[in-house]
Amino acid sequence: MGVCCGPGREPADLVAAGRPVVDAPGAEPDVGLVHLEGGSFRMGDAFGEGYASDGESPVHTVLLDPFAIGATTVTNAEFAAFVAETDYRTDAERYGSSAVFHLALRARAHDVLGHAAGASWWLNVQGADWAHPGGRRSRWEDVPDHPVVHVSWHDAVSYCRWAGARLPSEAEWEYAARGGRSGSRYPWGDEPTPDGEDRCNIWHGTFPTHNTLRDGFLTTAPVRSFPPNGFGLYEVAGNVWEWCGDWYSPAYYAHSPRRAPQGPSSGDTRVIRGGSYLCHRSYCNRYRVAARSANTPDSSVGNCGFRIVRNGSDPRTED
Repeated sequence: MGVCCGPGREPADLVAAGRPVVDAPGAEPDVGLVHLEGGSFRMGDAFGEGYASDGESPVHTVLLDPFAIGATTVTNAEFAAFVAETDYRTDAERYGSSAVFHLALRARAHDVLGHAAGASWWLNVQGADWAHPGGRRSRWEDVPDHPVVHVSWHDAVSYCRWAGARLPSEAEWEYAARGGRSGSRYPWGDEPTPDGEDRCNIWHGTFPTHNTLRDGFLTTAPVRSFPPNGFGLYEVAGNVWEWCGDWYSPAYYAHSPRRAPQGPSSGDTRVIRGGSYLCHRSYCNRYRVAARSANTPDSSVGNCGFRIVRNGSDPRTED
């Protein structure tokens, strides 16, 4: 996977033991759910412009059952409510560090433990976590309506269990992100900036040193900052990558089942979708709706979050 998506952890990095398991549903999270009736759609890259190694082809028909999905990614305030009720500690807190984009650093120099191999713009920062997204000198309370970041796949699953929900399958995510547009490049159509209007939070300028801030944001934007897609979902392109439930394989589409595919039965990495504030057509063209990427399930970075799903067309339905 491209390092624009965020560096992965090495398994030996973990020094703390015993990941907590949160099973009991807690309070209803204050996040609106959009219930979708399901049906069939064409999944994959219809333009043949994806990275061959990502496995965005062949385009194939998928049939999905009804489900309800978050209109936005989970916010810092919502994740804080989960932590307050459960005393949950994220993987980043247990590791003691997480990956921060260099221009977002809000920490002392000695907190920078190193750079990601081949991607010097990613810093391994001691004390960076969901509550301190730029490092120890930052606070989630300053950005309560921004997507929670520095959450691993394990952390996202634990939140979902608490909320009586789950992560979307990769197929559910793409169906919802398309917003009813079959075969389009982006959630809003095929042009990146229709009528010159920015429709998502991505990189503008010279990566990774200069961002013109044309869309108003250097890193994360508050949820609902850009127009929703046809289904009422916000920021399914850009802003932050989103964890899906599936294991990742670039070869999966070639033998994916037609009905409700759930991904491979095993793997080393989990699917992430949607791109982030670091994407750009000239560098990481993965904010397209068909684009795929992945990371190890215990990895956490400053540009990856998640949204929740519940089974059925009733948004109150639980697993």
